[in-house]
Amino acid sequence: MQFVNPIRDVKTIQAMKEELRKHSVRDLLLFVLGINTGISLLDLLNLTVEDVWDGQNAKQFLYIKDEKTGEEKAHYLNSKIGEILSEYLSNIDWKAEDYLFKSKKDCRPITRQQAYRIINHSAREVGISEKIGTHTLRKTFGYHAYYRGVAISILKSILHHHSTAETLKYLGIDRTEKKPIKVDVNL
Repeated sequence: MQFVNPIRDVKTIQAMKEELRKHSVRDLLLFVLGINTGISLLDLLNLTVEDVWDGQNAKQFLYIKDEKTGEEKAHYLNSKIGEILSEYLSNIDWKAEDYLFKSKKDCRPITRQQAYRIINHSAREVGISEKIGTHTLRKTFGYHAYYRGVAISILKSILHHHSTAETLKYLGIDRTEKKPIKVDVNL
């Protein structure tokens, strides 16, 4: 597996969203769900409509069972995800058991390779020259969560890492870097 980077610049993330929207709302949802939850690509591709939608609105939490531990983990679905999910599901005829990222060819989900092509093509279109792949979604989530004040121990748990050093390396965070961390309590 080649090393890929998070998307560090928020303006570039916005440009990616605009580029993905041009192609399809499904592809935009894949990106937004990935960068806002840190869920692995395999788990994203296996999601069904009923996992994230209650019939009228986006659910507040998505529950995914960890294959190794059997433990069910909750992932918060924020308002950005909710907006795009509503837009996406209002434009298609869906059943609760349908895959969320259904292929245009059949009822199965898109493949890992197709997800890679979607993310990589959009990244090139917006001028990203760094190595980008499907892990970029998780890394972008973790990178921005860390700099917004989420404890590294929480990120370590979400990303299923064994040590904080592994998580910091995965996210491309250098402890000697003097970038301020924004702890936004916003009461």
